[in-house]
Amino acid sequence: MSKVLLIDDDVELMTLLQEYLMEEGYEVVTDNDGRVAISAAADRSVDIIVLDIMMPRMNGIEVLQRIRKVSQIPVLMLTARGDDVDRISGLNLGADDYVPKPCSPGELAARLRAILRRAGQSTNVETADAVKAGRLVLHSGSRTAEWDGVPLELTGTEFSLLEVLTRSAGQLVSKQDISKRAFGKPLTPFDRRIDVHISSVRQKLGIRDDGQSWIQSVRGQGYQLLVD
Repeated sequence: MSKVLLIDDDVELMTLLQEYLMEEGYEVVTDNDGRVAISAAADRSVDIIVLDIMMPRMNGIEVLQRIRKVSQIPVLMLTARGDDVDRISGLNLGADDYVPKPCSPGELAARLRAILRRAGQSTNVETADAVKAGRLVLHSGSRTAEWDGVPLELTGTEFSLLEVLTRSAGQLVSKQDISKRAFGKPLTPFDRRIDVHISSVRQKLGIRDDGQSWIQSVRGQGYQLLVD
């Protein structure tokens, strides 16, 4: 089991990511102090570090610099969306990859798997790569999907949304829960992104034999993926 260290001062986001990654088969520890990451890198007490750039005390770029003086442990940076300066700085200093915030837990998990695979890590996460619900199969590692054995073309956002519903197939999932798990942030008032993307996924899945959509909506509450 690979051990992940999450370093960020956003408690809500860290809790969300920790819960998701643990479900994926990782051992996860969190902290809000970059100095903990430096120590963990020096003694190799974790397998990979997820490091936010914007933090109090010591920012992520400085932490990464110090890590690279003592270790080549894999590091994935969390950057502000659109902040190319921080992204480029992190990569130049030896970061293995970056994910813009807010990020979906599914995307983060996929990036972690890819980094660990490149680093030669053997992880139990691979055995839990496929998520199945009836005719639908999702491969979290490659972020690809199959419907009735045929490749299903999905955008990254559509995959994240469908993954949330698939993991709770047959159960109603609230829009708030979908937003947190798929986008990594709470749903805001008048935000219709989920509805728009769900509509697109419905079209791609087609109609059931009984004439219903495979994704049912409960007005004002959320969505449910039906299974055979």
